[in-house]
Amino acid sequence: MTRPSLPVALIQHRDAGSVETNLDASARAVAEAARDGARLVVLAELHTGPYFCQTEDPATFDRAEPIPGPASERLSAIARDNGVVLVASLFERRAAGLYHNTAVVFETDGRLAGRYRKMHIPDDPGYYEKYYFTPGDTGFVPIATSAGRLGVLVCWDQWYPEAARIMALSGAQMLIYPTAIGYDPQDTLAEQARQREAWITVQRGHAVANNLPVLACNRTGEEPDPSGNSAGAQFWGSSFVAGPQGEMLARADEDAPAILHATLDPARVEAVRRQWPFLRDRRIDAYGPILRRYIDPEPD
Repeated sequence: MTRPSLPVALIQHRDAGSVETNLDASARAVAEAARDGARLVVLAELHTGPYFCQTEDPATFDRAEPIPGPASERLSAIARDNGVVLVASLFERRAAGLYHNTAVVFETDGRLAGRYRKMHIPDDPGYYEKYYFTPGDTGFVPIATSAGRLGVLVCWDQWYPEAARIMALSGAQMLIYPTAIGYDPQDTLAEQARQREAWITVQRGHAVANNLPVLACNRTGEEPDPSGNSAGAQFWGSSFVAGPQGEMLARADEDAPAILHATLDPARVEAVRRQWPFLRDRRIDAYGPILRRYIDPEPD
């Protein structure tokens, strides 16, 4: 049976200071999105505070919370009060010395429907996430909700077609990427444009290759490096929703908070997969080498 169309909203976020002020801002934005008809709402990566991974500071671990905990309880109430399925992002304290970058999904009644712990962890200038986050152990398993089976991934996961493919093979009905990504302000304008367009293009490619909608929700705004050792980060916004052929359904501006609305048509996934049966034609008998780190060339 074909599912009805699904109104969705992405909350493109700018850090507002404290956890309380950020959650208050998220609550207002989710309420507005729900009033405008959204049934599924997605928040950006680590939206309860600044993007703290620009530097390595052991005191920053104090930001982490257990799940359930104060922030997740507030997010649960936001989902329940507005009757939406809510995808959010938290710095999870699992145990002393064990922390994750975790996406949480709340049902319309506030129940925790599931969580996804970020699997691919970057370690680059300005993105020192390996210092803070243990790689996830949840696997690539869709989260069942009243809005559908959500293939929730997080930021750096978006560069890996394997993650998107496994979610699709596991029955995901859409791919969702809470994100915090931006430029080094000292990069040239041309380099900044190349990076942003590569980010958009690879995710649209996941939509095409898997015949699934993609929802990418980024943060925006300038955030200083707390250590003062770099020029900080300029998050490039550009949150977007793409359809199952990679078509752009909605896209936000680069430099301002936004509530981005789109409507997903589940029937189009079925129609596109009949036209482009990529899953049918996969050569699963020949893909063994994908499990290797690298295939060294034979010597000349």
